[in-house]
Amino acid sequence: MASAAGAAAAAVDENNGWQFRQCFGDKGEVEDITEADIISAVEFDDTGDYLATGDKGGRVVLFERNEGKKGCEYKFYTEFQSHEPEFDYLKSLEIEEKINKIRWCKRQNAAHFLLSTNDKTIKLWKVFEKSIKVVSENNIPDGVNPSGPITLSSLKLPKLIHHDTMIAAIPRKIYQNAHAYHINSISVNSDSETYLSADDLRINLWNLNISDQSFNIVDIKPVNMEELTEVITAAEFHPVHCNILMYSSSKGNIKLADMRESALCDRHAKVFEEEEDPSNKSFFSEIISSISDLKFSKDGQFILSRDYLTLKVWDIRQENKPVQTITIHDHLRNKLCDLYENDCIFDKFEGTFSGDGKHVLTGSYSNFFYIQELQNNKTSTILQADKSAFKAKKVGSTKNKMIAKKGVSKREEYYNADNLDFAKKILHASWHPREN
Repeated sequence: MASAAGAAAAAVDENNGWQFRQCFGDKGEVEDITEADIISAVEFDDTGDYLATGDKGGRVVLFERNEGKKGCEYKFYTEFQSHEPEFDYLKSLEIEEKINKIRWCKRQNAAHFLLSTNDKTIKLWKVFEKSIKVVSENNIPDGVNPSGPITLSSLKLPKLIHHDTMIAAIPRKIYQNAHAYHINSISVNSDSETYLSADDLRINLWNLNISDQSFNIVDIKPVNMEELTEVITAAEFHPVHCNILMYSSSKGNIKLADMRESALCDRHAKVFEEEEDPSNKSFFSEIISSISDLKFSKDGQFILSRDYLTLKVWDIRQENKPVQTITIHDHLRNKLCDLYENDCIFDKFEGTFSGDGKHVLTGSYSNFFYIQELQNNKTSTILQADKSAFKAKKVGSTKNKMIAKKGVSKREEYYNADNLDFAKKILHASWHPREN
């Protein structure tokens, strides 16, 4: 009994107070899930009351905060088909319906507006409550023959009354034919009027109200494509200053650009780059240094970047090195050959700041995810979104919260590279903007 209590206490300490709250969708094995159902984008709105997910089947599903429940729980709001598979006849290429990114626009009225994109086309969706009305008064009921003449005094004007409310989603704008390469990022500006879209070689600036015109603000395409040495991997607007944006490259650097300097932001204002230790250089150096995701903190003072092995926190006032480097996949260094063979080395993990900017989060393999407290470098939490979490919530016993493997903690499991399941991975993450 004492050992069970001790193990339970250890499990609580290991999770640092974090508890599983809710799961959406099928909790079955990965083998039972179709490719189209795999989530490819997830994003909270700026209030945290709504959550959007996009999948490889081109669908967007919205959830809303369930006010009737204690704590932070969500219920289904609506679902709509955002993108369909297309075919580019000029290039003989299939365009997948997979949702690459979702971004909410700031709410101006009762309706919600959000941007979703696949590889080529961006859509602005309006999601709103639509009142369904029915005719309440008829002179002659349906299917009944009139028994006699209808007098003028007996005539009734038909009335429409509210019958039901449905959630409707309509595409307000479709922004297309502006990208020759696959779109990897969209970001709504703090002015709520413009947004950017980025592909491998170009970044375009759009006005939300104009769908047939965009301005190219970054172009790194060389005249001779054989001279191409890097591609753009992610881009984002500054959360406060509408003239500042940043973009990252496959070479592992981050460039900060100011749109006030010139119409074309090829000459960056700042570049954040850390020199690689020559002793660590290998065949895989260029692949693992490529930045897969980057985010500004809420106040815009810090930048979070994710490459294959690490999370880095940069201060925008210090370009030569990050203020903090968090090793996420250092235990996989010896497996880089195998990861290259099975293409896992090209997985694009996202990273995110907490709402208060005091924590960062990123995903890993075997459905593990890693939370780091920034002020205390020693406080990190490793959690696993596996079936034992669902069962523990369902049964509510401390017994189910313990690891099935004898005496093995989640941390030990995470760092045991030989037992990781590389088919199960948490690539996408979003942190509630107001609650930690």
